[in-house]
Amino acid sequence: MKFQKALAIGARTLMAAGLAGSSVCAQDSAGLDAADLKGRPYSPYADRAFPTDVYFGDTHVHTGLSADAGGGGTRLMPRDAYRFARGEQVTSNTGQPVKLSRPMDFFMITDHSDAMGAITDIIKGTPNIVANESGKKFHEAFAKGGSDAQQAALEMIRQFSQGTIDPALNYQPGNPAYKRVWDDIVQATEEFNEPHRFTTFAAFEWTCLVKGNNLHRNVIFRDGPERTGRIVPYTTTPPIGSPDPRDLWKWLQNYEDTTGGDVLAIPHNGNLSNGMMFALQDDFADGEPLDAEYAATRQKWERLYEATQIKGDGEAHPMLSPDDEFADFETWDWGNLDASEAKTAAMLPGEYTRSGLKRGLELEKKLGTNPFKFGLVGASDTHTGLTTPDNDNFFGKFAAYEPNPERSNHLAKENKELDISYRSWRYITGGLTAVWAGSNTRGALFDAMERREVYATTGPRMRVRLFGGFDFKTEDAERRDLAQVGYRKGVPMGGDLTNAPEGKPASFLVYALRDPEGANLDRVQIVKGWLDKDGKARERVYDVAVSDDREINSEGRCKTPVGDTVDLSIPAWKNTIGASELGTVWTDPDFDPALSAFYYARVIEIPTPRWTAYDAIKFKIKIPREIPLKGQERAYTSPIWYSPK
Repeated sequence: MKFQKALAIGARTLMAAGLAGSSVCAQDSAGLDAADLKGRPYSPYADRAFPTDVYFGDTHVHTGLSADAGGGGTRLMPRDAYRFARGEQVTSNTGQPVKLSRPMDFFMITDHSDAMGAITDIIKGTPNIVANESGKKFHEAFAKGGSDAQQAALEMIRQFSQGTIDPALNYQPGNPAYKRVWDDIVQATEEFNEPHRFTTFAAFEWTCLVKGNNLHRNVIFRDGPERTGRIVPYTTTPPIGSPDPRDLWKWLQNYEDTTGGDVLAIPHNGNLSNGMMFALQDDFADGEPLDAEYAATRQKWERLYEATQIKGDGEAHPMLSPDDEFADFETWDWGNLDASEAKTAAMLPGEYTRSGLKRGLELEKKLGTNPFKFGLVGASDTHTGLTTPDNDNFFGKFAAYEPNPERSNHLAKENKELDISYRSWRYITGGLTAVWAGSNTRGALFDAMERREVYATTGPRMRVRLFGGFDFKTEDAERRDLAQVGYRKGVPMGGDLTNAPEGKPASFLVYALRDPEGANLDRVQIVKGWLDKDGKARERVYDVAVSDDREINSEGRCKTPVGDTVDLSIPAWKNTIGASELGTVWTDPDFDPALSAFYYARVIEIPTPRWTAYDAIKFKIKIPREIPLKGQERAYTSPIWYSPK
C-alpha cells in the first residue's frame, strides 16, 4: 500500500504542476542500478531500443461512403473525418459544430467494402444509377427527404444485409466506379498522413454477415499507395468475394505475395455473432471441428481483436464470469446484429473476449496452435465520420443520433416476433486503441500491432504498462525506470513466457497512469485464464493495486467500493477519491509451471457521468429511470501467455 500511496501523491503533484505528460517519461528514465548501468552509455536515454511512448487512435471509422452510414444521413467523407481526427473543428452531418478535446495520434477509415461508394452515387443520381429502375426509385426517395429518405435508407440497409440488393447498386471489384472510390480513399489517406504527428492507414471493413450474425473484420494495411493502389478491397459477395473467413485470409496472403506488403485483419463485435465469433467448429465447412490449418492461419492474420466499441463492451459477460462484479459493463446480449435471431445462454462462450481467450487455450491443446491468440484494441465503429470517445462530446453511432433531445431513448431496432428491441441509450461512446511504439509512423505503429503491444480503452487515455517474467521483485515497482526494468527482466503485453525456471512462479509488473484530462483510478486487476489438469479452461480475477488504502483480502480481492463523487446536476465528478497512478509487482499465488495460461490487466476508473447524463442537462430533459447515467470507464491490456513448452 505504501507504493500505491506514494505514486498517488507523486502523480497529483505532477498534475498540479502541469507536468502530466512528463510522468510517463519519468518511468522510463532515471534510477538505474549498478546491473543496469554496466556496459551502457552514461546517458540512460542513449541506445534505448524499446518503445517509449503510447499513441492513441481509432481503427474503425465509417464515412458517407458506407451504404448504412450514407443512407442514414452521413455526408462527411474521408477528408472530413481526417480533418476532424487531427484536431480541426468541422460541421457535423446535422449542422452542428464539433471538435475533439485532443487530436488523435493515428486514424483508420474502414468503410464497408461491399458497395463502397454506391450510396453517394445513388444520392447524387449519377447516370448509371438513374438508368437502373431500383436505383432511380432510391434516388428519388432520397431527393424528397424526410420520411421518404428515412424509409429508403432502411430498405436499402435491409436489402444489403439480406443480399437482395440489385447488383447494379452493389458496387464490386471490376466495376470502374468501385476502383475510382478506392483510389480516392488511398489518395486521401496519403494527403493526411503526417509521420510523427498524425498517422493514417489505408483500410476497409470486410462485412461478413451470416444470417444476421456479425463476423466483420477490419483490414488494415501497413503500406502506402505504391502497394494499396495496386488492389481493390475484398468483398463478401460471390463470385468475386466470399463470406468465408478462410477466403479472406487467402486474399490477405495473395496481397502480401503479389505486392510485398503487410496487412492484418481485426474482428469485432463477437457479442452480436450469436456464438460464431469464437466457435469451436467451422460454420463454413458444415460444422466440422476446427483443424490445425485453420488455427495457424487465423493466428497469423488475426493477431488483434476489437474488445470494445459503440455497440457494446465485449470483454466479459456476467453469466460467464459470475464472480466478477465488473463483468457487466455496457453489455449487449439480446440478439445478433440485425435482430433476426434471439440470444441464448449457450451462444455466450463464443462471443466474449475472455471466453475466446480461454477457448484458445483449449484448442491449442488439441490442435497445437491457438487460433484465438489475440491482443486487445478498442474502436468507435462510428458511422458519422466523427470519433468522439468522450462522454461530454458524444456524437452518436449514426447521424440520427447526433446530439438532439430525442436521441437518448429512441427505439433503435426491434423485432416484434422475437420480442427483441433496444433503444439508443444502449450505445456507448466507443473505445480507443493505445499502441506502445517507437514513433508515430505507419511502420512503428503497425509493427507494434502485429506484436500485440497494444491495449484497449473504453475512451479515456490512461497509460498502462504490463510486463511478465520470472525475476521481478517488489522493489521493481518502486523505480521510475519501470519500462527499462520491464523489458530487461521480462516481456511486454502481447508477449510469451515459457519454461518457468524451477521454483520461480510467473510475476507481473503493472503500472497505470490516469488520463490527464480524466478520472482517477479505482483499481488495477490481473485477469488470469488457465487450463486445469483435465484440460478445462478456468478463470480468476485478482485485485493487485487499489486506491485509497483499501485492503486486498486473502482471496486477492478488494470488496470495498471506491466511492462515488458524481454530481448529476452539473454533471461532473471530483478526483477526491481514487489514485492518479497505481502500480505493483504481482506474483501468481497459484502458478503451476505445467499448465498453460494467459494474463491481462484491467484498469478501472472511479465513477464518471455517462453521455446520457450530459444530454439530460444540456437538453433539459427527464431521463427514464432505466437509463444509466454514470459508469466506470476502463482499459484492457493485451494478454501475456504462458506455455510450459
